[in-house]
Amino acid sequence: MSAIIGSKKIDFSDEQSMLLDVAREFVKDKSPGSEVRRLLESEEGFSQPVWQELVDLGWTGINLPESVGGSGLGIGPLIPVIESMGKGLMGTPLVSTVLASELIRRAGGIAEEDVLEDISGGVAATVAYLDHSDWGGANSGVTVAEDGLLSGRKFMVSDAAHAAWIAVVGANSQGEAVIALVAGSDVSAQVQEPHALIDLTKRATTIDFTGIKARRVLSSEKVAPAIRDYLLIGALLTAAEAVGSTSACLSGIVDYLKTRKQFGKLIGSFQALKHPTVDIYVGMEQARSLVYHASSEIGEGPLSTEAEVACRMAKAQASDTIQYAGDRSVQFHGGFGFTWECDSSLFIRRAAWSQQQFGDAMHHRKRLAPLLLDTL
Repeated sequence: MSAIIGSKKIDFSDEQSMLLDVAREFVKDKSPGSEVRRLLESEEGFSQPVWQELVDLGWTGINLPESVGGSGLGIGPLIPVIESMGKGLMGTPLVSTVLASELIRRAGGIAEEDVLEDISGGVAATVAYLDHSDWGGANSGVTVAEDGLLSGRKFMVSDAAHAAWIAVVGANSQGEAVIALVAGSDVSAQVQEPHALIDLTKRATTIDFTGIKARRVLSSEKVAPAIRDYLLIGALLTAAEAVGSTSACLSGIVDYLKTRKQFGKLIGSFQALKHPTVDIYVGMEQARSLVYHASSEIGEGPLSTEAEVACRMAKAQASDTIQYAGDRSVQFHGGFGFTWECDSSLFIRRAAWSQQQFGDAMHHRKRLAPLLLDTL
């Protein structure tokens, strides 16, 4: 218990520093506001040439071992990349691809070398997790027969339209958790139902996997802990992206407070606007510290209790902060803040999406309570 309460570990390596500098410049150059708005209305939601540049930078393999063509750096160095992409509201399949590779690597290991090599080489991948169950359920609405034939549907599969590999979380005939690896080429357009999401930089699809045969099925004792770790790492990466988006939202607020006048004074001089702005900044820095702390606790093996606590704390704080920042941005901009032309609309949409992705703040605090309090 004392280890959980007392941990203040934050690592920031030379690799992270370098990636932060590169990612900031890359996103600033490739994802200006005009490009973000252009892509909102596109079918793909991202630029294929930019995705290829991202692949050429090696970002799809940062977390993967060198044996499959990755950099062998783990999750930590990915954080500044994801945070920078969140700041630029850059829509790409990177987060979905990283999470799929982590799930496959942790559940299958070296036996899935060919799939991990594909991902490291730049093909997009994703995880099909959600079904009729809630976050507390087993999420095994897809059943996998002994011959690898699937039956059932999965909802809100992120970036599925561009995924060359889909890791489908399901159950075998004995009710045990398994992961079916499905090739994207085996999923026809007829079984996919695209969804319009509140965050228009994101894309998701409901897929009926009935009748589709998996290329292989992962069914070892490592599957259950791998799924647990996937959910925690997903929460962490969502939190990192939210921190970046909060930073951009705060910059927009500050710029507006320094230029907009009412009653002959800059509105930034009003205490009623100063205090919430400072609250956003403090909350953002707290969330950023928690995100980097959590990434420092994640290693190659199964996540420890310390890492679980850190990931949940990061997601809870980041969710609350971006939601507050998006709301204040709309309010501070007055009537203009409610219009499509104002960037506040983009941030409040990102806040709504981030809040629910991989569990909202209440979800994580509910699970933090027994971890932190039961042994007191």
